[in-house]
Amino acid sequence: MKSVTSSVARNYRLQEWAAQIRECQNRLPGTSVKEWCGQHDVTVANYYYRLREVRKACLQNIPEESSAQSIVPVPSNLITSNTNSAIEITIGKIQITVSDATSPVLLKMVLQVAADVK
Repeated sequence: MKSVTSSVARNYRLQEWAAQIRECQNRLPGTSVKEWCGQHDVTVANYYYRLREVRKACLQNIPEESSAQSIVPVPSNLITSNTNSAIEITIGKIQITVSDATSPVLLKMVLQVAADVK
């Protein structure tokens, strides 16, 4: 019974923390995380701990099938022989340019970060 109670309490805390994180991410332009934390009686270290825990919980709840990757065919008429060809990806206010020289590991990391940006 204790494990069920602990799980419920943890889920409640995570929901509260997620609401705080959303509020911080929607703070007034020009306000730093440190300033926001000071205004809300949260230490910066605690804010980032909560952010990390909420992210971990979200990652643990992603269904297996959504993490599967698929190959998307690109029509041959879109492929150019130009060595400077690149793809531009826009997510909100973020623009990412991917070229032949872009490291797949770097691209994956950038897209993971971009997915968290609102």
